[in-house]
Amino acid sequence: MRQRKSFAFIISFLFALCTYAQEKQKVMVMELKAEIDPRTNRYTELALDHAKEIEADYVIIEMDTYGGAVTDAKDIVERIMDFDKPIWVFINKDAASAGALISIACDSIYMAPGANIGAATVVFQTGEAAPDKYQSYMRSTMRSIAEENGRDPRIAEGMVDETIEIDSISKAGNVITFSTNEAIKHGFCEAKVNSVEDILERNGVENYERIDYELGASEEIIAFFLNPFISGILIMVIVGGIWFELQTPGVGFPIGAALLALILYFVPYYLNGLAENWEIIAFFIGLILIGFEVFVIPGFGIAGILGITFTLGSLILVMLNNDAFDFTFVDIDDIVIAALVASIGIFGGFALLFVIGVKFTDSKFFARVALTDTMNRTEGYTSNFNKESMIGKAGTAHTVLRPSGKIMINGELYDAYTRGDYIDKGSEVIVVSDEGTSLKVKLKD
Repeated sequence: MRQRKSFAFIISFLFALCTYAQEKQKVMVMELKAEIDPRTNRYTELALDHAKEIEADYVIIEMDTYGGAVTDAKDIVERIMDFDKPIWVFINKDAASAGALISIACDSIYMAPGANIGAATVVFQTGEAAPDKYQSYMRSTMRSIAEENGRDPRIAEGMVDETIEIDSISKAGNVITFSTNEAIKHGFCEAKVNSVEDILERNGVENYERIDYELGASEEIIAFFLNPFISGILIMVIVGGIWFELQTPGVGFPIGAALLALILYFVPYYLNGLAENWEIIAFFIGLILIGFEVFVIPGFGIAGILGITFTLGSLILVMLNNDAFDFTFVDIDDIVIAALVASIGIFGGFALLFVIGVKFTDSKFFARVALTDTMNRTEGYTSNFNKESMIGKAGTAHTVLRPSGKIMINGELYDAYTRGDYIDKGSEVIVVSDEGTSLKVKLKD
């Protein structure tokens, strides 16, 4: 009897333990603590995809940002709105501009003591307010998202438009920025908290597993190649490799190195939303035009100039967060850095080619992979397609030589040419050289 009771107790304990383990909820925590740009846009996409993969029950965004690109913020907002599990934001310092937009899109907003939310006016990098078309877009976006999540749309608009006046909240000339207590009072914050754990406790989430999202090794590698210094080195390899291959066709590995550098240059920018399809296409169009200029059209003209413009321009544009040549919200410093990196990379590639390339072509390794020997006459090398030497033999011009034509020697016809002189048909000639497939002749004295 005792054994039966003991056995039943063990079964009940194991069942309770399994039930406890099954009921453990997953909470994924991600951070937005940088400027909102294509990089944070991609980070958010990867984080929410990971939350779906692990079947997280809750997602908490820990935020501290002064904002950034509205277009990238809009992408983040759409992902948050489409996510089917609760997403809460913990503003532990600032949620300004695009940060405020993202926060309002979340299911619940929690703020640390001394935190702020608001000031969502669209501004240039200089701090100057953008034209009204951008403000109007931001106002309508803030209003619609606030309505969707049950928050006062008028206050959301007031965070963008300084002309909006709301009794006891804002006066004309000032955009709305709420402190933690003010946000709670006006429905833009659920509670004042000190940590993520406080948020979970307030919502009755007790049996949970916290998962802090971090970028994988592959993403860290991609971020490494987004460094302007690394981008400059890759451009050097691209330019040097392509030009070296053009100068010594058939070697193979210079063009291989250039293609690898090309992939490592474009792919990270493409994955982070900076490189558009048309920018990459423009680069290859530039290469085609340069090749056309080098191999087809003599001299240097429009095709070459357009090729260089397309190639250099695409390398610069790939590094900039422009919207189809709209540089309204692109920092002038970013433009300068991108132009310098591309220019230094190109000129550095040519310098690398001339300094290292010359030494390389004289190396023993290069001699193994490329034909470097020349067959000089002084070393006894000649080309003669005739069975016997024809030098010194006399004949007659079978056709007019101007300067090439045919001659007759001992009843046989031969192709022939002169040094540039014209020789009439029937004139007597003498062979002075028999290299190649044609005989070199002159008038017989």
